[in-house]
Order: sequence, then C-alpha cells, then structure tokens
Amino acid sequence: MSGARDKAGTVETLAAALGHRFQRPELLTEALTHASAATRPARGGEFSNERLEFLGDRVLALVIAEMLFEIFGRETEGALARRLAALTRKEALAQVGIALELGRHLQMSRSEAETGGRDHPGMLADACEAVIGALYLDGGLEAASRLIRRCWAPLIGADSHPPQDAKTALQEWAQARGLPLPAYRVLETQGPAHNPLFNVEVRVEGYVPGTGSGRSKRAAEQEAAAALLAAVRSAGDV
Repeated sequence: MSGARDKAGTVETLAAALGHRFQRPELLTEALTHASAATRPARGGEFSNERLEFLGDRVLALVIAEMLFEIFGRETEGALARRLAALTRKEALAQVGIALELGRHLQMSRSEAETGGRDHPGMLADACEAVIGALYLDGGLEAASRLIRRCWAPLIGADSHPPQDAKTALQEWAQARGLPLPAYRVLETQGPAHNPLFNVEVRVEGYVPGTGSGRSKRAAEQEAAAALLAAVRSAGDV
C-alpha cells in the first residue's frame, strides 16, 4: 500500500506545480512511468509514458509554432522553423523538465534510478512531452498551452535571433574549403514504430564524423551537423 500512496502523493505534488487539477490523475501517473517501471506490457493495459510522449510532442510543436507566429511577426518561414526546431529539441525539453523537477517524480526501475535515470536529459525530455500529452487529454489544448507558454516563454525570450540551420552552416563550411558535400547516414532506429528515435552520422572528407539523434531524420541530421561543426570549431578549423 505504501507504493500506491507514494505514487498518489507524487502525482498530487506535481499536479499542483503544473497548476492543473486532474480529473483523471491516472494520466499523470502514466506520464511519469518510464518503460522500465511498467508492470505489464502495454497491450496488457498498463502503459509507460511512450504513448503520451508521442502525443505531447505534437501538442508542443503546435503551441510553440503559434507562439512564434505571434511574437516574430516579421520573420520568414525558414527562421520560424529553425526556432521551432531548437525549442522542441530534447535539450529544451530537458531544461523544462529540470525546472519542473520531473526527475524526482518519475517511476522507474531501481537499476535505472541507480544509474542516474532521474537526471538523464533524454528521460526528462520524454517525461516532459508525456506530461504535456496528459494535460492535453485531461484539460484540452488550453490546459497544455498554459503550461507550455509559461515554461517556454523564457526560452523564446532568451534568443532575439533565430538559430542558424546547422545543416546549411556545415554545407557552406565544407564548400568554402573545396570539400565534398556532407554525407548523412542513419546508423540505427530505436523505439516503437509510431515514435521512432533516429541515430544519424554525418561525414565530411578528412574529418571525424558527427553523430546526432532525433524523433525525425531531419532533427537527427541537424544534431549531427551541429556536433561536427562544434568539433571543428573547437579544433580551430573554422
């Protein structure tokens, strides 16, 4: 019984921090349940947070796109797209997850917890998306939007200029040195078919490859390009 009380307590505490009174608190419990802690297979009825993560990702993109459309009324579609990509990356999601203290509320296996799962950026990012999905199902778009607007407003305000497209920057860098165009390759695809995680490698002749991951091939390619650019810049080859 203590486990049930602990789980209920963590749901109530987090719900208060989110500013939403859940009519279906089991949704928030699901959002906080890592796959390692699901006691039954998903098809048996008790889901991990992967399904809600899938939903929350789409809700987040919609609300952030709307915010950017409102705030940056004179920017082009390309600039808005770069902002959207940066604000929905796992790094931004993990940052919000830390601010909401999601790590201490997560339900996960002992082994995951002992190896730093509560502070793992990927797990925090996934949980953040799942919480957004839970808010959407319980309170509609308005409930999800309230949290997103509150938590992402500081991130949007922190950068007055749209981030540079890493793939374009890497291509321009290679061309300026007379090198072949960057070549991208999918190394591995993980996760369920409805919500895959792509691991991608980018190669430029004569340089150590860069790698990245993302929920789409494009996002993974952007991260890989950014990693290779960061490596050559740190080596002074700019």
